[in-house]
Amino acid sequence: MPQHDPPDTGRDDVIRAAGAVVWREGPDGPEVALVHRPKYDDWSFPKGKLKGGEHVLRAAVREVEEETGVVPRLGRRLPTSSYPKDGKTKRVDYWAARAAASSAFVPNGETDRLEWLPIADAYERLSYSHDVDLLREFEAGPPDTWPLVILRHGSAGEKREWEGPDELRPLDELGRAEASLLAGLLRSYGPARPISSATARCLETLLPYVRREAVRIVTDDAFTVGATSAGEACDRLFELVTDGAPVIVSTHGEVVSDLVTGLCKRLGEKVPDDPSLRKGSFWVAHITAGEPGIAALERHAPTAGDS
Repeated sequence: MPQHDPPDTGRDDVIRAAGAVVWREGPDGPEVALVHRPKYDDWSFPKGKLKGGEHVLRAAVREVEEETGVVPRLGRRLPTSSYPKDGKTKRVDYWAARAAASSAFVPNGETDRLEWLPIADAYERLSYSHDVDLLREFEAGPPDTWPLVILRHGSAGEKREWEGPDELRPLDELGRAEASLLAGLLRSYGPARPISSATARCLETLLPYVRREAVRIVTDDAFTVGATSAGEACDRLFELVTDGAPVIVSTHGEVVSDLVTGLCKRLGEKVPDDPSLRKGSFWVAHITAGEPGIAALERHAPTAGDS
């Protein structure tokens, strides 16, 4: 099971880019989207450079939409491709992505053709060996997964400086900014059921997402610090796994490590060396359909410089 933290964004000698192996169901199995770039007369997967300050998740979704007209729903993380480009190293972060919706393809200066090909034909069409390797990785794993997000609430000031009941301690200015950013990032994985600890700071962290997606949020004491045990929290999380539906759990730093550790152990996967999260950050476990397993596990912070 790959465990990924996005690579560092601060190096001047690295060109950061993001893209996806976008797929849909074909008559004989998955078909993948390839684009032709007239500037290079090549065939590759949709991808493009990050804009200044852009989060890698937002970049992956934006580039796919711009180059193909397809709205992707990001699935499991695929290996990062690195290769020389203009005297620097170009590093492209990739995801498997199901085509959730699409509009008519419109040729543009970047891509003038879009083709959906069975995997065997895509191998023959791709222009570069690193894309062939990427397709091989895609083919080796499950194409279809669903996201289980474990989110630590945003910044909520210092507990010792709050005079009211701790369950009412709200997000501070930084936390509200993190919540706003998270709303855009979480939707990269498609619609999900939001569940929160019964505290103000955890609820508020999901409110921008709830408003944007027009979904109903529920609270659950199993994920509420002071109202649960590690075993109870893990049992409840595993119940959500067996439900088989995308879900976001907003909880506390004291609970996150137990949830990630318990999830990996129950599904027979390696526990990350550091299962914790900083405030406002989240883990995404990409769960396989049918018999549950973890196809990939990735961690993100809300700001681009930390992801």
